[in-house]
Amino acid sequence: MISANSEVKLDFNNTEVAFRNKSDKDLEKAYWLFKMVANNALIKVGTPITTFALNIGLPIQGIIRNTIYKQFCGGESIEGCAPAIAELGQGGVTTILDYSVEGEESEKSFDDTCAEILRTVAYAKANSHISFCVFKPTGLGRFDLFAKLDAKQKLTEEERAEFDKVYERIDRICRACYEAKIKVLVDAEHSWIQDTIDDFAREMMEKYNKEEAIVYNTYQLYRSDKLASLKADFAYAQTQNFFLGAKIVRGAYMEIERERAAEKGYASPIQVDKQASDADYNAAIYFCLDHINRIGLMAGTHNEESSRLLAEEMLNRGISPKNDHVYFAQLLGMSDNLSFNLSAAGFQVAKYMPYGPVKAVMPYLFRRAQENTSVGGQTGRELNLLMKEKARRKRTR
Repeated sequence: MISANSEVKLDFNNTEVAFRNKSDKDLEKAYWLFKMVANNALIKVGTPITTFALNIGLPIQGIIRNTIYKQFCGGESIEGCAPAIAELGQGGVTTILDYSVEGEESEKSFDDTCAEILRTVAYAKANSHISFCVFKPTGLGRFDLFAKLDAKQKLTEEERAEFDKVYERIDRICRACYEAKIKVLVDAEHSWIQDTIDDFAREMMEKYNKEEAIVYNTYQLYRSDKLASLKADFAYAQTQNFFLGAKIVRGAYMEIERERAAEKGYASPIQVDKQASDADYNAAIYFCLDHINRIGLMAGTHNEESSRLLAEEMLNRGISPKNDHVYFAQLLGMSDNLSFNLSAAGFQVAKYMPYGPVKAVMPYLFRRAQENTSVGGQTGRELNLLMKEKARRKRTR
């Protein structure tokens, strides 16, 4: 346990703070949802069945909306997220509005996604409870086009025109965020398109981060090369005189990455074990704090040890918990014990809030459920905390 000041202590086991905004009914729903998510076999079987049911029009959207969707998503529209944004704000936690529609690959869908993200920027400018916007690059351009660029293959004239449109969409979003003074996160994706995404992000940072960190690239530290990338990008930022925006995460595509590497016969980019990922993640924390005057750091993590390390290091170095260069971030519906206890101790915390029509965000929700079953101890930790709070409430009545 550490003190952020003389009055507040940081305790990740404090369930009273973690679930202060949850009713007994909300707790019970979350408990049974995580019990279901903990069943790996059920998730594997349930995912294709649910997809099939949605595709043939079976009336199950109401069930989904009131269970997994309500736990992990803010609403079906920006305006529909308002109650969830306000609820987080009451706990001192800001929102990252994340338009989570996936799998569309037409020029119209890319234009529509760009327009929707620009709407989140305008909404964020008028709402002090929203601290970041975010976009996924493959929501703005074809995955295969990114892959071709990464492979250094020559583009056709038609593909070059397509690339120019992708660039224009990304630039419009980053420029809008710069003008609104809203920070924007560029999501990381698969390793075989990430170099192109990194190039986009670096160029946008050089263009819009001259005065402060507005554009943030994402560094997946479960990759063995990403700590070096972070350091190289900072060195480049110094030579070009701009602020580096760095969102550090462990990563979300481990199994896919390893399978593809084995199939294609190249060395896996993934760390050899969890300990190596943890070591690089924590080294990234130290590196960013060493240069915090020129780096905007977002620590996206559900790991208690890394969260505690960052909080302790900030206090040890005399860095204010309210320093605008440091944010903690977790996903909506998960790790409330981190989010709300960090906020109560004075630190800046944001929650990723996915939104969009129920059917359209199902790929995101399925991925969340599958990640929960594969991350060792995460679901069990959520269940234990929920049970602890239920028992605490029963004792205190």
